[in-house]
Amino acid sequence: MAALEDDRDVGVGPGVAPGPGLEAITEIEGVLGRTYRALSIGIVTVVLLIAFEATAVGTAMPVAARELDGVSLYAFAFSGYFTTSLFGMVLAGQWADRRGPLGALAVGIGAFAAGLLVAGTAGSMWSFVAGRAVQGLGGGLVIVALYVVVSRAYPERLRPAIMAAFAASWVVPSIVGPLAAGAVTEHLGWRWVFLGIPVLVLLPLGVALPQIRRRAGGPVEGAGGGAFDRRRIRLAFGISAGAGLLQYAAQDLRPLALLPGVVGAALLVPAVLGLLPRGTYRAARGLPSVVLLRGVAAGSFIAAESFVPLMLVTQRGLSPTLAGFSLAGGGATWALGSWMQSRPRFEPYRERLVVGGMVLVAAAVAAAPSVLIEVVPVWTVAVAWGFGCLGMGLVISSTSVLLLQLSAPEEAGANSAALQISDGLSNVVLLAAGGAAFAALGGGAVGHGAADGLGGSHPAAFVAVFLPMAGVALAGAWVATRLREQP
Repeated sequence: MAALEDDRDVGVGPGVAPGPGLEAITEIEGVLGRTYRALSIGIVTVVLLIAFEATAVGTAMPVAARELDGVSLYAFAFSGYFTTSLFGMVLAGQWADRRGPLGALAVGIGAFAAGLLVAGTAGSMWSFVAGRAVQGLGGGLVIVALYVVVSRAYPERLRPAIMAAFAASWVVPSIVGPLAAGAVTEHLGWRWVFLGIPVLVLLPLGVALPQIRRRAGGPVEGAGGGAFDRRRIRLAFGISAGAGLLQYAAQDLRPLALLPGVVGAALLVPAVLGLLPRGTYRAARGLPSVVLLRGVAAGSFIAAESFVPLMLVTQRGLSPTLAGFSLAGGGATWALGSWMQSRPRFEPYRERLVVGGMVLVAAAVAAAPSVLIEVVPVWTVAVAWGFGCLGMGLVISSTSVLLLQLSAPEEAGANSAALQISDGLSNVVLLAAGGAAFAALGGGAVGHGAADGLGGSHPAAFVAVFLPMAGVALAGAWVATRLREQP
């Protein structure tokens, strides 16, 4: 992907030099100008629908897990997505560099839709997890392909604007998604949360694909044609297989589970060392710490957030709609954090801003299980999560900015892939750890009492998820002090 950072800033196809007229037009046009309007609307709408699905799943998941008698496999439904997305990210980078992003994007959206259909028609929890895994493969392909499209189709001056549009497209789904998913789950059934999205993707895909073919299609010059880097593909497979085996071992508390755990670690460790910048695991200053922080922040927050609706439904007796409402305001505060870090006045204080963001994340995760105490109002989670999302907006956007600042142009693509791998891998590993702690303390039985109207049980299972994740986030505040290289 490094070859994508070249002189294709004019928004035309590879190898095509624009004339003076086109140059003048594109200099004054924005992302919604005539030249870029169809492409911008198409790809932003795709992100919007993916964001809606991502925010809706957390609301429907507790009901789906209970109905499929798979609460003990609850964490698998999330980590299965992240596991296969890791492979999809590396594959998409290779595919887009050598053949253009169009194929990776089309196949990715197709796989994403197919996974939704499998999950929505699942008759058992394992088939549901399989659908989520197919969905994850598609999601990994899509996210990297979209970044390549932005890199090749938009001039440099417009890239921040389209990236801001991507971030903004999560705001409405974050607010409306959980509420809509809760209402659909209650009145139509949880399956329609999954079955309704694939049809909606067709229109934006039809708008975007012709524009992508014209502006960003074809291989990058000097990228090696159709030959993939087999070593990186093997490493990507090692990460996905290793993460999946670790997740399986974490959920199976029998001694025999040690074997897949050991095999998973043996696959995972060398693959991670080969795909992430050297020094990432020890928080070396500069780029390695930026990549590490992205994983620490995303993994700790997502692992905790995955259990919030389940906790509110099973422990406090909330409906899926009201449980989803606890996460609804987070999209707005996340966008606020992203906007704050983009202000020029904060640039000299970016490192302090990130440290503060990680402290907010740690405090929010630590505060969430307070609602296990009956006298604590349930809206405490909504308030805490709003502050946590504010911190995430500061951190996630800042890591993207710092990554590009610290990357040479020929390394920007590979480093961006490393950032996404760190994000996805940490989600898998920390969800596995949280799921293991949850299951070990009786989490598999959580919800039976609530379903029978007898009240929730095993609150310690939730505490065992949230408090360690708060500790991981707090460690991220220390990593955030190492983002700048020494003079």
